[in-house]
Amino acid sequence: MDIINTLKGLLTDSGFSALMANGGWQNLIMIVIACVLLYLGIRRKFEPLLLVGIAFGCLLVNISWFYCKLSSGNPDALFHQDLWDAFLDPADPAYHSYGTILAHGGLLDILYIGVKAGIYPCLIFMGVGAMTDFGPLIARPSSLIMGAAAQLGVFLAFFGASASGVFTGAEAASIGIIGGADGPTAIFLTTKLAPGLLGAIAVAAYSYMALIPLIQPPLMKALTTKKEREIVMKQAREVSKTEKILFPIIVTIFVVLLLPSTAPLIGCLMLGNLFRECGVTERLSDTAQNSLMNIVTIFLGTSVGATMIGYRFLDVQTLLIVGLGLVAFACSTVGGLLVGKLMCWITKGKINPLIGSAGVSAVPMAARVSQDVGRRYNKNNYLLMHAMGPNVAGVIGSAIAAGFLLKVFGG
Repeated sequence: MDIINTLKGLLTDSGFSALMANGGWQNLIMIVIACVLLYLGIRRKFEPLLLVGIAFGCLLVNISWFYCKLSSGNPDALFHQDLWDAFLDPADPAYHSYGTILAHGGLLDILYIGVKAGIYPCLIFMGVGAMTDFGPLIARPSSLIMGAAAQLGVFLAFFGASASGVFTGAEAASIGIIGGADGPTAIFLTTKLAPGLLGAIAVAAYSYMALIPLIQPPLMKALTTKKEREIVMKQAREVSKTEKILFPIIVTIFVVLLLPSTAPLIGCLMLGNLFRECGVTERLSDTAQNSLMNIVTIFLGTSVGATMIGYRFLDVQTLLIVGLGLVAFACSTVGGLLVGKLMCWITKGKINPLIGSAGVSAVPMAARVSQDVGRRYNKNNYLLMHAMGPNVAGVIGSAIAAGFLLKVFGG
């Protein structure tokens, strides 16, 4: 046995040697980015439940890139280059060939089916519905207006991306949905319209959701007066059990008939909420909130992270997506605040405009920020439950916006 040649061959075939090859620097940069995202998720607690999975998926796919690329015919490979090219190119004949993926795919190939088919985002919406109390929205239906206004950034970013000339209409729509501050919705729409941009859009969406406590307060202070921020709102009326049961049924019928393309997201969201409110499916509600939600989150995060391959992720498009995503999120916050100010004026000071910023879909973080800023100016101010109305309205609003864009650009 030639030990020296064996060791030499081992070194030559290793990932360390491959990183020095042509294009290896891109994977090395992505490994560094993955480590930074792990730091933000673990140490800084920026959306850790998803960011840690996304970061590790990115790390895994980039450190094993060369072996898997050279072993495309090996069923034991973690993923297969030809299958991923098909995943990210709707024009490829194998784009919908799930049978081939199941028969010959590796671990990441198979896990990604749930993303590409839109299964994971919808199941997460079911868990969100099971955890959400729509009572504040039912008690104050005008919250729907603030939730709708907070989708302003979605369409401004869409027009901005379209005007740049860099992105197609479908890609611009996927970038715009970042403004809804709803990670599952952004992933769902992007997998349908622009799968090649999935990694950048998912990271941008979840990063800005995690940065809500840093991004929103300066905008809230700039657009409201001290007197407005000090407004104490009266407790909303009590919502009956019957109303809470009827709400998901009525919303599903109306919204899905209006925009059939919203059925996967709205249907799962409202089914989860019905499990919560009907009083006879406690076990299903608990499963949707906990076990199912946790399992799907692991699969979703890892699969999305695996799309962040160096040669696809490191380009000018990614920087533009990050910048446009920030504009989208900021404009959505501004839209909610401006409508909040309008409603404050219409009601002669009965509504605190700070709750308008909660119209973005990040539940319940955006509502908590409204509460924190309000308490900073008035210790007797308790805005959390009032802000939950626009907050949950934003969840519905972002799903409707995604359904509309999917209808326009998805054919």
